[in-house]
Amino acid sequence: MLSCIIINAIIKPINQSTAMKKLILVFFVLSSVFTFSQEKRFEITGQLIAEDTQQPLESATIYLERIKDSAVVSYTISDKLGKFKLEETTYADSLNFYVSFVGYATYLKKLEIDKEKIDLETITMQLDNKLDEVYIESTAPITIKKDTLEFNVKSFKTKKDASVEDLLKQLPGVEVDDEGNITVNGKSVNQILVNGKPFFGNDPTITTKNLTKDIIDKIQVVDTKTKAEAFTGEEGDKENKTINLTIKEENNKGIFGRVAAGGGTDDRYEFAGMLNYFNNDRRISVLAGGNNTNSPGFSFGEISKMFGRGGGISFNSNGSFSVGGRSFGGGAGITTSKNAGVNYADQIGNNTEISSDYFYASSSSENETSSQKETILVDSRFFSNSISRSENDTESHSYNLDFEIETDSTFLINIEPSFRYSQNRTLFNSDDETLDQDLVLTNASEVNSNVESYAREFNNQLTATKRFGNRGAFVRFQLDNSVSQQERDDFVRSTTEIFGDNPETIIRDQFTDGENNSYGVSTQFRYRYPIIAKKLFTDIRYRYDIDKSKNKQSTFDFNELAQDFTDFNLDLSTDFEYKDTQSIPEIGVTYRGEKWSTWFRLGYNIRTLENQDLLRPEFNVERTFKNFQARYNFNYRFSAKANVYLGYRLTNTPPGIRQLQAFEDVSNPLNVVIGNPNLSPSNRHRFYGGYSGFDWQKRTGFYTNFNASVENNQVIAKTTVDPETLRRTTTYENVDGNYNYGVSANYSKDIKIDTLKTFKFRFGARYNFGNRINFNNDVKYSSKVTTISPSVGVEFLWDKVLEFKPYYRLSLTDNSFDIDAFEDIEFTTHSAGLRTATFLPKKLEWRNDISFNYNPNVADGFQKSSWFWNSTITYTIMKDKGLLSLKVYDLLNQNTNARRVATQDFIQDSQSTVLRQYFMLSFSFKFNSLGSKGKTDDLNVIYFD
Repeated sequence: MLSCIIINAIIKPINQSTAMKKLILVFFVLSSVFTFSQEKRFEITGQLIAEDTQQPLESATIYLERIKDSAVVSYTISDKLGKFKLEETTYADSLNFYVSFVGYATYLKKLEIDKEKIDLETITMQLDNKLDEVYIESTAPITIKKDTLEFNVKSFKTKKDASVEDLLKQLPGVEVDDEGNITVNGKSVNQILVNGKPFFGNDPTITTKNLTKDIIDKIQVVDTKTKAEAFTGEEGDKENKTINLTIKEENNKGIFGRVAAGGGTDDRYEFAGMLNYFNNDRRISVLAGGNNTNSPGFSFGEISKMFGRGGGISFNSNGSFSVGGRSFGGGAGITTSKNAGVNYADQIGNNTEISSDYFYASSSSENETSSQKETILVDSRFFSNSISRSENDTESHSYNLDFEIETDSTFLINIEPSFRYSQNRTLFNSDDETLDQDLVLTNASEVNSNVESYAREFNNQLTATKRFGNRGAFVRFQLDNSVSQQERDDFVRSTTEIFGDNPETIIRDQFTDGENNSYGVSTQFRYRYPIIAKKLFTDIRYRYDIDKSKNKQSTFDFNELAQDFTDFNLDLSTDFEYKDTQSIPEIGVTYRGEKWSTWFRLGYNIRTLENQDLLRPEFNVERTFKNFQARYNFNYRFSAKANVYLGYRLTNTPPGIRQLQAFEDVSNPLNVVIGNPNLSPSNRHRFYGGYSGFDWQKRTGFYTNFNASVENNQVIAKTTVDPETLRRTTTYENVDGNYNYGVSANYSKDIKIDTLKTFKFRFGARYNFGNRINFNNDVKYSSKVTTISPSVGVEFLWDKVLEFKPYYRLSLTDNSFDIDAFEDIEFTTHSAGLRTATFLPKKLEWRNDISFNYNPNVADGFQKSSWFWNSTITYTIMKDKGLLSLKVYDLLNQNTNARRVATQDFIQDSQSTVLRQYFMLSFSFKFNSLGSKGKTDDLNVIYFD
């Protein structure tokens, strides 16, 4: 109640602030006029030559700093001819001009900005021989090494309390989307480290949203590698990047963190806290959070991070949600969650590093879903309507350890065990009905279930790597093992009615006691022999996997006399013992050059699937499959600014064991499933490639990629529908002719108007085509789906004043079929939005996130369009340590998740419970006792008058 009173008190004067708005507008205009009248525009050009080779220096960093405070004014990177051009505006009469390149002394010259064009002609970079050096406090904003891109954090302007995510958004070539996903020069970032060590596992969003810029010294970007790959000097994953955040030693001791809490209308609340203790190599972090706003709870909500919309959240089929791959419980609908975690990292002695984390998560969610579905058959169609309700409670504990033991400079051992325990309870009920094409009710069902499940998991990976000499030879052994125990108690009461000439009513009141236990071991051996030292290698690999599982589902019908579930139901019970064995010898060759690299691997997979049905021995299955598998990759680096990659992969996927079993699954009376023991494995040929380029001088980026695949013997479901009862019978069959291809491209351009104002343009487009073979009531057909998705975004950034970011996305989809029974389908969706931020007056920040979605194809009765507006006002207090925030979720009260799904044989419209409008007042407080920022490393600099 108190928070509601405060909210109303704040909202009222905001509505009376017309005069203030006019004053701010006049201020903006006057500021613009003053800015343009005082700044001087200039252009600096030149060429860099190496002293020792007399060749042009490519990828050197050229930058300007203000003399009075060493603030970076502008920077660029030299091209392949060693040429550079700096275009900028400044108030200063003179600036310090720097050139930095690894292995050469930093060049420094004081430049008088007394004319518009300044030609420095040829600059000879001298070797770093530490003669006649002068030590100064300066570092380049960007440093490009062979495999590493490094950003100097102090060179990039952000707000005072900026998070790492806010910082990343300011870096050239780095993009962060609404969900917190990061790309660098068009390539995805799948790992973030702090001083080379994981921070709370492999969830990048915990790091980027909760660590602040003020503790970071540098940001390093490299190709993603495992620890073993880094130890042997192998090339990493060229399609993914790792970001390493470095903290200087003198700024790596102390305690820092943040706490936040808020309350709002409709009893909405949230709280979050994080405490970090850093002592050089030792790190201890504790975090906790909770809310009923569909947010993970591990990010602070003073701006837009706790809106519960996006933020890296994905909902799982079991009702839990995950962030960055880590499950936090919850579900679609309205979720209340509580979470806590501890992370520990340290170095023991000189040879051992350890990191570990523990997480606890609990959640409770409620959801209601309604859907309408039209299923198209060769000679008819039918309609289904469904309403379902669910309540889900989840609790989980997870613990991860990581040991890295380097016994000497040639031998590395990695041990990574993990443990997990979870329990879940779901109450579910649904009402479904099916109507024929004349809208006559054909069947109906009602289901009520109460499910409790428990799961225990243990996984471990042991890797040992031994290097030989300095030519690149090594041997590696890896052992993976996993143990899983799952228990499930399922109470179900259902009524199924079939109408027509032969009406039938099926009533089930049952209890199922389920157990699913599994055990797996995987061993891998690899030996690399250098044919040409550090360039040409041959690889010999062998892998052996064995996975065993026991799945037992015992179903009992309710006995009226005993008033208990005592009657064993054989038809609905299973007792399987499953074994999957693989033996894969493989040989490969790798070449690594200065500009290009390539590798090829060829393997032979001998795979045996065995299944024993202890209840129905006649359905026992044992199949052996033998197939080649292959991989090829090619990378070419044009320069530090651009590269291209190509790849090919041949994979084989055996049919699932349940797909092979001829056992008749009647657990759903309206959809009977029967396996096919004659299925063959599918073969998939995948081709992919891409180009990535960023021009540092023009601030333009262009990224494109393509992919294509052809799949033979693909296993698909084949369903026939009884025309009288609309009961479905599903089996499986192999088909040829499935293929798809697609291409996407993105272009970005930054235009700096002056020292304060910047325009950013983003253009993207994606094209996909797929051909899929399927069956409809025993009639084979193909569907062709074409999707085109262009997008455009513009950003206007006025430093410390304004951000204005409109965007628009369009999706065009065409489904065509080669049989007359199906009508071709076309549908279009539109989404547009505007994100704004104002930073005046000082200490006050106002952010808005407005989106519009329009789906004209949604069926009547479902919402076709919606506006979604989130707004937040924050005010900094307590010497920038405290922050008051008022946020409004769904200001227009139009939030919806109505969606349409169209496939080759059905169209479905659905809508479920969503979080509705609320107001929330929050307060956050941050603290920091880390050592004061130390001076930057001394540089060997040669000063030129």
